[in-house]
Amino acid sequence: MTQPSAKSNKGKSDKNTPQKDGGPFSPGDRLVVDRFMMAIRAERGVSANTIDAYRRDLAAMATRIDGVSLLDADADAIRHCLAQWSAHLAARSVARRLTAIHQFMLFCVDEGLRDDDPTASIDRPKIPAPLPKSLTEDEVGKLFAIVAEADDTAGIRLAAMLEILYATGMRISEMVALPVASVSRGQTSITIRGKGGKERVVLMTDAAHQAVARWLEWRDRNPDFVASDFLFPTPQGHIGREAVFLEIRDLGQRAGITTSVSPHMLRHSFATHMLNRGADLRSLQLLLGHASITTTEIYTKTQDKRLAGLVRDSHPLARRD
Repeated sequence: MTQPSAKSNKGKSDKNTPQKDGGPFSPGDRLVVDRFMMAIRAERGVSANTIDAYRRDLAAMATRIDGVSLLDADADAIRHCLAQWSAHLAARSVARRLTAIHQFMLFCVDEGLRDDDPTASIDRPKIPAPLPKSLTEDEVGKLFAIVAEADDTAGIRLAAMLEILYATGMRISEMVALPVASVSRGQTSITIRGKGGKERVVLMTDAAHQAVARWLEWRDRNPDFVASDFLFPTPQGHIGREAVFLEIRDLGQRAGITTSVSPHMLRHSFATHMLNRGADLRSLQLLLGHASITTTEIYTKTQDKRLAGLVRDSHPLARRD
C-alpha cells in the first residue's frame, strides 16, 4: 500500500467536524462504521459517550490516511497515524485510538470484510487495562427470578437467551446466530463457530437445557418460526444483537440492578464466577474461545480484588487498630 500522505497539524484538530458528505468517511466506510457502532453497543452495552469517542477516533484515522479506505488500511498506515498522534497527544489518548481501530478491524474480520487484523503486529502503549465489569451471583439470581415467571413469547425467549449466555459465556454475536440444530433436544453441549471461524464446544447447565427446551416447544408452535434454521428466528432471519441488548438492559432495570446490564457483562460474569469457584485458566480460555491465555488472565485481577475484600471483611486480625 502507498504510504498515506502526512497532513499538517497546524491549525487543525483531530475532532473532525461533520461535513456535508458525512465527514471524513467514504460512503462505504461510513456504512461499516455505523454497523460497528451498533455491534459494540449491542454486545458490550457501551455508553453513548464511548460510541461517540470511537467514532471520533476512527474519523481521526480516516483523516490521516486521506485517500485510503479504512477497510484497506494496513499496519504501516496505522503506524503512520500513531506516530503523528504521539507527537501531540497523551499516551492514553493514543492508546484509546489504537483500541478503537483494533476493535473495528476485529469486527471487519468477524464480518468477513477483510482477512486480517492489521493492528495485531502493532505494540500497544503500556497502560493498565480496565478490569472486566461483572455482576455478583446475587444480581444474576435476580435476573433469573424475573424471567422464571415469563409466560409469553418474548419472556420465554429471553429466559432461554439469558440461560445460554450465562451458562456458556458465549459472545452475543455467537448466540444470536445459533442454528436450531445445534441445540437438538437432549443435547447437553453446543458446538459454536467463534472469532476467526474457530469452532469450540460449550456445555449447557441443566437449567439452561430446560429453558431452551421450553423455548423450542413454544417456538415450534409459531408457524413463522418453525421452518427457520435459527434458534431465535425473526421474519428477517435471526434476532439482532441490538434487540438482545435492549431486552437485557431492560431486564436489569426491572431487577433493580443499578449498573447497566449487557450481554457482554454476562460473559464477564460467567468467567469471573467460574474462576471464583475453582475453574482453571486453561479450561476457561477454551470455554471463552480466547486465542491467547493472556486475554483470559485479566479475570485473575478481579479475583485478586474479591479475595482482598474477603480478607478485609473476614480475617479476625484485619480490623485491628
